[in-house]
Amino acid sequence: MAAGQRPARPWLPHAVAVVAGLAVIAGAYLYVRPTPGTDRADCVPLEVSSSTEKSALVAQLAERYNTADRRFGGRCAQVTVHGLNSGEAMEALAGGWALTQPKVAEPQVWLPTSSLWTGQLRLLDKAAGRPAQTPGQYPSIANSPLVIAMPKDRGELVQQRGPLGWADVLGLSGGTGWAAFGKPEWGRFTFGKDNPHLSTSGLAATIATYYAAVNRASDLTSEDLAQPAVTQFVRRIEANVSHYSDDSVDLLRGLAEADAAATGDAPATDMSAIVLQEELVYLYNQGQLSPTGSKPRVPLVAVHPKEGTFNLDHPYVVLPSADPTQREAAEDFLTFLRDGPQQRSFAALGFRDDERRPAETLLATVAGPGGDRLTYFDPPTPEVVGAILGSWDTLRKKANILLAVDTSGSMKASVGDRTRFQVATDAASKAIGLLNAADQVALWSFSSETPQRPKRPYSEEVRLAPLNRDAFNRKLAGLRIGGNTALYATVRAAHRTLLDRYDPNRINAVVVLTDGKNEYQKDSDLDRLLRDIALDPNKPVKVFCVAFDQDSDLAALDRIAKASAGKAFDAKNPTTVDEALVKVVSSF
Repeated sequence: MAAGQRPARPWLPHAVAVVAGLAVIAGAYLYVRPTPGTDRADCVPLEVSSSTEKSALVAQLAERYNTADRRFGGRCAQVTVHGLNSGEAMEALAGGWALTQPKVAEPQVWLPTSSLWTGQLRLLDKAAGRPAQTPGQYPSIANSPLVIAMPKDRGELVQQRGPLGWADVLGLSGGTGWAAFGKPEWGRFTFGKDNPHLSTSGLAATIATYYAAVNRASDLTSEDLAQPAVTQFVRRIEANVSHYSDDSVDLLRGLAEADAAATGDAPATDMSAIVLQEELVYLYNQGQLSPTGSKPRVPLVAVHPKEGTFNLDHPYVVLPSADPTQREAAEDFLTFLRDGPQQRSFAALGFRDDERRPAETLLATVAGPGGDRLTYFDPPTPEVVGAILGSWDTLRKKANILLAVDTSGSMKASVGDRTRFQVATDAASKAIGLLNAADQVALWSFSSETPQRPKRPYSEEVRLAPLNRDAFNRKLAGLRIGGNTALYATVRAAHRTLLDRYDPNRINAVVVLTDGKNEYQKDSDLDRLLRDIALDPNKPVKVFCVAFDQDSDLAALDRIAKASAGKAFDAKNPTTVDEALVKVVSSF
């Protein structure tokens, strides 16, 4: 493995491929209206797995379909929809659905966010020596291009410069930042994007960056990726990342809450831009991601880079698990989804139609000049996408991370045949193992004053330094349990430590893993803590909290995280702590 490269992540998607278009089984169907009151129990059952950002809508359309009295070849279909993240669905199809998703019915139709995932599944099938489940090209039921979303004042200022490229916008120097646009008072330029191992938007954004680096819209090769100018371009872009989100929707929901709470010209976030699907910009501006349903005080503007962008094509995939009659039913449901009334329902959520055409309301809401005449990058081959992800693991922005682990007495409680402490620290060890050797990591333990630390309730176990996994894990496993939970004092001290050691070239973050709530009377003022750790856009130190086991005060942890523009993760079910910590670490 190359120096500085992340280890392989067997449970995360990595070598991804892209496909476009499909030929489905053609046929002529006679639609007749059944007799009212016909029992639909005799209809052909069709299970659909949809990516989560559109699953609610697809379920509504399925209900519309089921009650529409449609017939194909004299038969009817009964469509059922469940929502599942595209990557999770791909892994379930690759690993045996019943084994990996025992509580979810096996689908005959799969609706991922992008054909990237059909290519990934094809590679996994090839590696396993089995027939490809997704061998073809597939039709779209909706589309959404990738855009650079910016707060309105910043986006409109950028657009006044005329057509700009990915480097012109995302490559702004973090040091001079907005001074290049005559606004030094706006400070540094940072942007948010999803981790490409976890998110379709993040993967598409990374592919788009590489295309911009070679200044082409097609024929990206593995040889291109190795060019020094290309790696320099990508490194320059990644250097301005605020942090890597695991979910664009969560990121925008947090932005909506911050926008609602902000006053005057106070910034709602340290991020100047977010790279994500155009459809999500529409939902944000319409207030559909706000906890109150109200439109944002400062809407987002979509900036379309001049080199072009990547399209998320929402393919309609009929799987080999479908029998002949289910294939006919799937063909009929596809026809239904592509009919005008259903396409208007997709448009109402901010999607472009199955032929990439935007509605006027979409263009007006996202306010991006030229949004009706975009240039699209051609999808690269599966092998190239895999190489892109390998390169990104090396070129991504590095991090300074302080992990604070709760060692209070309650961590001795049993979780099955282990203690909370053992479950939590095993999960932390696995998650830290995903970091790059160039990342710097510190380890703190905290509870209350103990004989081992009589003067304060927390102690530095490993100083902030390049990650040494073996030494870190030995120290983690050897922590002593005892005392109460000095949560607020520890968060404040950890935040101050990273603020004092702030590195503008790294992501700076505190990660707190706790099974309890603050029990430390010497420092029990939550409001004061929130003021002390409030986001400084010029020196952002973010706090990420993992609420472990049922005793955790998730509400307080959520407030702590949001005050610093971080995120709280709910792992109150101890079996989910591994997943939660993987998501936390994937933010860096």
